[in-house]
Amino acid sequence: MAIIAQLSDIHIAAGRGGAVDDDSGPVRALRAAVSSLLSLPARPDAVVLTGDLADGGRPAEYARLHALLSPLPMAVHPLPGNHDDRDALRAAFGDHPAVAASGVLPQAPVQYAVDVAGVRLVCCDTSVPGSQYGNMDPDRLAWLDATLAERPATPTVVATHHPPFPVGIPFLDDLRFIDPSGFADVIARHPQVVRVVSGYVHRGSVGMLAGRVSTTCPSTYRQLFLDLTSAGRAAVTGEPAGFAVHLVGLDGGATTHFLPTGNYRPLMEVDGAG
Repeated sequence: MAIIAQLSDIHIAAGRGGAVDDDSGPVRALRAAVSSLLSLPARPDAVVLTGDLADGGRPAEYARLHALLSPLPMAVHPLPGNHDDRDALRAAFGDHPAVAASGVLPQAPVQYAVDVAGVRLVCCDTSVPGSQYGNMDPDRLAWLDATLAERPATPTVVATHHPPFPVGIPFLDDLRFIDPSGFADVIARHPQVVRVVSGYVHRGSVGMLAGRVSTTCPSTYRQLFLDLTSAGRAAVTGEPAGFAVHLVGLDGGATTHFLPTGNYRPLMEVDGAG
């Protein structure tokens, strides 16, 4: 079984002077998330970062992010969101061979596939530079189709920033994907895909895409208010920050857990189960 942790929507931000305040909310929140990951009884085999890693796409933000993630002993696999700059992200994670190899041209998509404990993780770039919405253009869809075709018998998790399924929050659903049908068609052709995991929503949610369970991840920083009314409202709440942990079996079974960050010990032992 592979254990893949997911951190998302970290939003490390530099101030007007270009430096990152080490006492800022996003920095303190990421430290708490890293500490929570390290305290898990079974440590993940890898961590995927599903976009909006930096708030302004500045090199200083990525440098601080990289340093804050350095206590993690497992591989960390980043992908960009609508707040990110592809080239700055790629430069900061130059020690990640697949990320570095994705940069053939300036602002080329950061997309790649890696093996995690017998499971495949395919990281897709749904960002559109200068825009909030997501998209997988024909070239990116062709890359995804070909990449999935390489390993048809290996259980696979596909990661994106923008979720390709509706979450019920109107203003987010308007921005998530220009046209998710092409993405869904590709996923439908590859039955080894057992999860599609995304960020962007700043809260955990579960949906379906092409018959596959698909999820979004809590933000390590701020959670979005769950407003399902027709107009919708963009507001954050005081809900706890969090992250996701995906358990993927070599038989293709998969389970996802959503965890709040923080130290909730001491544990209280209980008799029996349930």
